[in-house]
Amino acid sequence: MWSTTLILMLAMLIGLVGCSQENAKPAAAPTPAEPKPANAAAKPTEIKAPRVAFVYIGPPGDGGYTYEHDQGRKYMEKELGIKADFVENVPESADAERIITELAQNHDLIFTTSFGYMDYTLNVAKKYPKVIFMHASGFKTADNMGTYFGRNYQASYLAGIAAGKMTKKNLIGYVGAFPIPEVIYNINAFTLGAQSVNPDVKLNVVWSNTWYDPATERQAAVSLLDKGADVIAAYQDSPASIQAAQERGAFGIGNDSDMTRFAPEAYITSAVWKWGPYYTKVVKDVMNGTWKSEQYWGSMKDGIVDISPLGKNVPEDVKKLVEAAKVKVVSGELNVFKGPITDASGAIKVAEGKVLEDKDILSINWFVKGIEGTIPK
Repeated sequence: MWSTTLILMLAMLIGLVGCSQENAKPAAAPTPAEPKPANAAAKPTEIKAPRVAFVYIGPPGDGGYTYEHDQGRKYMEKELGIKADFVENVPESADAERIITELAQNHDLIFTTSFGYMDYTLNVAKKYPKVIFMHASGFKTADNMGTYFGRNYQASYLAGIAAGKMTKKNLIGYVGAFPIPEVIYNINAFTLGAQSVNPDVKLNVVWSNTWYDPATERQAAVSLLDKGADVIAAYQDSPASIQAAQERGAFGIGNDSDMTRFAPEAYITSAVWKWGPYYTKVVKDVMNGTWKSEQYWGSMKDGIVDISPLGKNVPEDVKKLVEAAKVKVVSGELNVFKGPITDASGAIKVAEGKVLEDKDILSINWFVKGIEGTIPK
């Protein structure tokens, strides 16, 4: 991925991932907004049986990002006994605004689940002030529009620990989706996790410029395998990269969802989303008349992000190492972006004892030391 709290400046993103731009060119990193006063939103009214809708960037069958949003929808439906509507494969274009507008005419609450929907959602929110909108990963709000995301970089760090222990060649390949802060800070967190247990590890990054294009993502993974990588990680919605890894006898790190079933021999783990409880809370707030606009960036402690169970070929000592680190992340003892942190050029970005602030995480445009690859403008 507000998404993804704090300086509430989740003003950006909240990272934007996951949050797709299927074939669209990614937007430049935005500048975080100032947090809104708590009393900025008008007092909502109770809606005992809200009509709820979701707008998806991809198909629920993608096995990754949209799949997990859809699982969250189903969880909410079961918990609250309501039925929600959804529209899938909505491009981040004027079509999105048209579809959101149509939904606003007969729904009380609309979740738009991709970064590229941000401006379209805001445009519609201004036209329909009595409808509530929640946008995943963005940074713009209104009295009737909030944002939400999660600190999936915490899970990426843990996945990096596992990868750092599993590589034999000390070369990990990473297929990045788009060169936007959400993807960059997850790549950095992954690398820092790997380096925490294996200082000699190097990470090679290539960009697919896709969120869900299995053929392109597979080709990118193969290019990294050809360079000698024996572990492949990816930040897209499909399992194509880990499937390519398995075919070549390498290991793979998935994204968004537990992808064990797609490459059981190669699978190490994935950063995963758990949207259900958050969706349930938001809908309950609408039902109770307690909803208010906010910028939410949840954490592993909140349960909105996690890692999937480690694969069958991951040794027990590695599993225990990752679990021990997870306990520290959840407790707050381990901060992923605590210094010293050096960028790829050797410059100190975070001094020893200091912590990278949220506004800097959400606008990050540099790689940590040990990453080979460039960040296109």
